[in-house]
Order: sequence, then structure tokens, then C-alpha cells
Amino acid sequence: MLNLTLLKSINPINLESNDMKKILAEFIGTFWLVFGGCGSAVLAAAFPNVGIGLVGVSLAFGLTVLTIAYSLGHISGAHLNPAVSVGLWMGGRFPAKELGGYIIAQILGAIAAAAVLFVIATGNGSAIGGFAANGYAEHSPGGYSLISALVCEVVMTFMFLIIILGATDERSPKGFAGLAIGLALTLIHLISIPVTNTSVNPARSISQALFVGGWAIEQLWLFIVAPIAGAILAGIIYRMLGSKDPA
Repeated sequence: MLNLTLLKSINPINLESNDMKKILAEFIGTFWLVFGGCGSAVLAAAFPNVGIGLVGVSLAFGLTVLTIAYSLGHISGAHLNPAVSVGLWMGGRFPAKELGGYIIAQILGAIAAAAVLFVIATGNGSAIGGFAANGYAEHSPGGYSLISALVCEVVMTFMFLIIILGATDERSPKGFAGLAIGLALTLIHLISIPVTNTSVNPARSISQALFVGGWAIEQLWLFIVAPIAGAILAGIIYRMLGSKDPA
């Protein structure tokens, strides 16, 4: 009979380890964010007569974060976004050694969600169209320029991370962080869907661009660089804002 203890000790992937639990939680959480948020945009936003529109899509993105924050946040922190992980690291809230695993899990979870959404969206013979991909210039919903998109994504991600860092600060009221963060993401989408379709999340942008191809891949750099830049800036600023005054 196999010695299970010995088997676990030589198995490089221990699904019961805390690290693997965190990775799996980030995969599932990011899957839900992309499937719920982008799914609402692709399947329900313009549905004849009863489509949910911009407000509904904005709310859907916020609800995905809200629900995962309270269901899986105690396992991994519910980052669901490479920019959030980087911003928390820059703000001194997350160890550098875990960044790689989190980011890989987030990107894979997003791609898995996009794959499932692709199967569903094409199930009635429809083309995927823009597939909720992010874009600027002629691929911006409102025709906004590269500069507008760049500024928008940096500022939106900066504010998102400031809210996350503040809401999860040990001095903040307990139990409300998920609500504040979910509402923040809703507000961010209400502001910026017309500009870029709203990214603030490189994983969410990568997943949709892979299925759209062409222009979405060509413009993808902005939706990686801008959110990461905004997150890094927020981490630096919150370290100053959140530092405790000397006694």
C-alpha cells in the first residue's frame, strides 16, 4: 500500500498547500470576473428590448469583485488582477515571491473564462465582434485617442488601488472592504467604458484580445502598461498617505 505521506512529499504540486489554494482561488476569482463582466457585455448589454446597457455591465463587473471578495478573499485576498497584485506589492502589502504565481493564475483564469464565453457567444451562429476587448482610437467605443485612453487607464487604476489599499488598511472599518472595492470598480466602468471599454486589469485585456486578434493584440500593450503604471504610482502614494505618524 502506498505511503500517502511519502507521496505528498515527493509530489511537486501539492493541492492542499496554502500556496496552491491561493493560486486556485485567484484562478477561479479571475475566471468569474472576466466571465461575469465581459459575459454581461457580450451577451446581455445590447440584447433586444431588455439589454442591460452600460450601467448593467458596470454593475456586473462590480458584482463579480464583490462576490469573490466575500467568498474567496479569505483565501487569496481576491486580487483577480495583475495590477492589483503589483500595486499591493508596491504598497508593502504583498510579498514579491508570490507575484509570479498570482499573475500567472490570473491570466490563465481570464483566458479560461474567455474560452467558455466564446463557446457560448458563438452558440447561436453569431460572430464574436469586439468581444468586449479594450481599444483606443477607432476601436474606442467613443472614438477616444491613444492619449485619452492612456491617461484614463492610468488614473482609473490609480484610484482603484488607492481605494483597495485604503479599504483593506488595518485601521479601516472591518467587513466593508469588499463593498467599497466592488462599488469602486462599478464607478470606474461607468466613467471609462466609453473611452476604452475599461480595462484597469491586464488579465481581462489579454484574455479578450487573444480571441479577437488583429487590432486587439496590436493595442494590448496600452492595457498592460497603463494599469501597471497606475498601480505602482498608487502603491507609492499610499505608502506615504498610510504611514503612521511618529508617536
